[in-house]
Amino acid sequence: MQIEFKYPFILLIFLPIAFLLFRYWKQTKTMPNRKERHVILFLRSCIFFLLIIALAVPQVILPQKETPVVFLMDRSASVQDSGEKQLEWLEKSIQNKKEKEEYSVLSFGEKATIEQMMGKEGLRFPKWDEEIGKDHTNIEGAINLASSVFPNNSGGRIILFTDGNETMGNLTEAAKLLKNRSIELDTVLLDPHSYEDTAVTEVELPSTLYEGEQAAVSVTIESNTAKTGLLHFYENNNKIISKSIEIKEGTNIIPIQFSVEQTGLVTYKAELELTNDAYAENNKLQVVNMVKTIPQILLVQNNPNEALVQTLEAAGYIVEVRSSVQLPTVLSGYLNYQSIIFNNIAATDITENQMSLIEKSVKDFGVGFLMTGGENSFGLGGYFQTPIEKLLPVDMDIKGKKEMPSLALMIVLDRSGSMDGQKFSLAKEAAARSVELLQETDTLGFIAFDDKPWVIVEPKPLKNKEEVVDKIRSVPVGGGTEIYGSLVEAYDQISDLDVKRKHIILLTDGQSATNNDYEELINEGSKKNVTMSTVALGADADRNLLEELAELGAGRFYDVQDSTVIPSILSRETVMATRTYIEDNPFYPKIKSGYGWDSLFSQGVPQMNAYIATTAKSESTVPIGSTKEDPVLAEWQYGLGKTIAFTSDVNGAWAGDWARWNQWSSFLTKMVANTLPQYDSEAYSLSVEKEKDRTYLTVAADKLSMLPIETTILSERGEVIEGNTKMIAPGKYEVDVGNDPGLYFIHIKQTDEEGNISVYQSGFTVPYSDEYLITGANEEKVAELLAITGGSQLEKESQAFRPLKDPVKQKQEITEVLLLISFLLLFVEIAIRRFGLPVKFLAVFEKREAAKRHKASKQKRSEAPRETPVAKKKDIQPVSSKETKEKQEKPLKKTKAVNEKAESENHLDQLLEMKRKKKR
Repeated sequence: MQIEFKYPFILLIFLPIAFLLFRYWKQTKTMPNRKERHVILFLRSCIFFLLIIALAVPQVILPQKETPVVFLMDRSASVQDSGEKQLEWLEKSIQNKKEKEEYSVLSFGEKATIEQMMGKEGLRFPKWDEEIGKDHTNIEGAINLASSVFPNNSGGRIILFTDGNETMGNLTEAAKLLKNRSIELDTVLLDPHSYEDTAVTEVELPSTLYEGEQAAVSVTIESNTAKTGLLHFYENNNKIISKSIEIKEGTNIIPIQFSVEQTGLVTYKAELELTNDAYAENNKLQVVNMVKTIPQILLVQNNPNEALVQTLEAAGYIVEVRSSVQLPTVLSGYLNYQSIIFNNIAATDITENQMSLIEKSVKDFGVGFLMTGGENSFGLGGYFQTPIEKLLPVDMDIKGKKEMPSLALMIVLDRSGSMDGQKFSLAKEAAARSVELLQETDTLGFIAFDDKPWVIVEPKPLKNKEEVVDKIRSVPVGGGTEIYGSLVEAYDQISDLDVKRKHIILLTDGQSATNNDYEELINEGSKKNVTMSTVALGADADRNLLEELAELGAGRFYDVQDSTVIPSILSRETVMATRTYIEDNPFYPKIKSGYGWDSLFSQGVPQMNAYIATTAKSESTVPIGSTKEDPVLAEWQYGLGKTIAFTSDVNGAWAGDWARWNQWSSFLTKMVANTLPQYDSEAYSLSVEKEKDRTYLTVAADKLSMLPIETTILSERGEVIEGNTKMIAPGKYEVDVGNDPGLYFIHIKQTDEEGNISVYQSGFTVPYSDEYLITGANEEKVAELLAITGGSQLEKESQAFRPLKDPVKQKQEITEVLLLISFLLLFVEIAIRRFGLPVKFLAVFEKREAAKRHKASKQKRSEAPRETPVAKKKDIQPVSSKETKEKQEKPLKKTKAVNEKAESENHLDQLLEMKRKKKR
């Protein structure tokens, strides 16, 4: 055992303390009660000694006895078949450990996690954590986490289960840190060769394609075994080729010929269909190409309008007509169009996600957008506070209207337990949006029901909208479902109000617990001008009942499968209840000059029957307006895209004489033409580069330039990818894109010195992780790792808890122990000074003193002359008897005096002791 001091210089304090103690000792010689003073001096010396040692922070150095072990289990995809082997190895190792030895279990892939904390117990985690990310292997991160499990200043052993292949991090750097901490690292080699696998590694296409051409593509396939399979080739998720192929072991290059049919940004995908294949993730690969053609328009309409289609096709556009239910659900589905037209489409017919994808395709990729009017469009269609409203040049609500008919709206919301989650949150948010759409003079009531109705907001004018919104958003979920009682309460609350329009909106996802006479209740309400619409949320709702209630209440029934459309439904119902958004008095629109539209009206302006009232946004332009200063046609630039709002219809009912106007076709085609994007599709070349910790996109311009670029990257699901863009050379840039495999779209924008903006759009693919490449165990990497750490490759489970080669010497501070002892000694010293030494302690001293005195007297007697030597005769003198007697009595007197003095001192001590007892 060794002792070292953390602050040894503090020991110098001993010098002045020793001097002071010596001075005190000198003083005690002349003081009474020397015995007590000597004891106190001894105690104080000990106290000072202990305190000074404690201040120097002494540490006892002891060798580490037990061997803590961290098992680091590889759970990545490359060794997915070795899970049972690893667990079996772990269990056998634990059986061989000593009772006091501790261990911990960690698993890792892209991330590392602690499955079981450091302890002595047996395995107790129920199952592996599946959130580690099996697409990558990050051994460095796993080792760093494992090293943090050991206590500070403690060594141990990490047993790494691995095949030596890493796709992220740098394990050698982590290994060097382990050596500095005296942590040994041993490995158990995992063999990934126990399965067959085939992978698509490359899809090669020409950089530029043209519509109608015969294109050649080559697909590269790697396989570790010979087999047969099917190769499918897709164009924008449409399978265009399917062929049987013979795959040999090693590299295979499969040529494919196909006719280019799609235009714009087109996604091509090669996919293998195989049996007995280890990884499905590496069986497909995608690429993106720009296919040049004439503009392609996506026309979305639920009611056929052949005249509109023929007009656009006659202008040279390729028109694809789809209904709202056929809209794409991924971003790539919109990017092969140059413009999108919504012809009288309600927001309740499309999901929030689809609207978001359209908004991103307009803002970030320059796709145009045109919305035309009708009873299902703009505010009447429920577009208030939706992504579509965000991209349009007009707002859905009517701002500044003075004459609004009085309205009472009652929202009845199911708050039963089955509503818990996104449905309930969206329904409350939708009710809050309805509050914003209403005027302060309007009346709103809100009832939440479970097994009974709860009136959350009493029906009264909206003087304080914020308070009403807060009450609605604070409603919690409850218990059962009782519809009839809540409707009775709603009709009672709203029927007798003095307003022109009264409307109830019922939202529920269940079935009523009771069957009552709904028809009589609704008929009584109808007599007082109360209408009702119903919304069925989810598959468990009683659709038949709700549809019947809506029909009896002269309202609308909505069958909702995607809860994200709930806000649009309530917005639409609120707007339709007011019935003030439709301006249906025939009028002659006002044409403003300077916006490029006035040339169409050189022969006059036709009469228009109706339009939907909206409010123009501050940055938009309104070339055509109504006599009430409402926008009939508004346009603006939204991000990279151009959008137009035409608030009348294109079907003829609202357009009136415009549909018979000789410039009608030119007007329609001009609206579409004004939304078409202006971008260059060949200004840059893209290539994806992969490193262990990052994947980046290299962007090379066709001209050398020192100007920066702005990039926007979106995934196929429409998620914005944060990427750092930096220039690495003139006209060459790098963009970090992350490691997640998949299809991505990029928009590049560059502004020159004169302010001219050029834009470019394209796509790229981040391939699957190297985790799915066909590779064996990397034994060289494992050997390098063991060489750095001095570890071993383990063959037997019993080796896991063997003693460390170089045990860590642990330092244990003893400062607290020394302080405790010094405190106890100080307490004893104070007690002695206050009460004196105990009698027994004094008796011991007396015995010792008596023994010393007796020894001293005995020694003096032994030193006295015993016999006088015989003198010579000539020297002998006669001695008188008197002298002889005096000489004999002299030593006896001296001894008697010493005894008397001792008795006097004993008597004095006894008097002092009696005095102390009296004081007590």
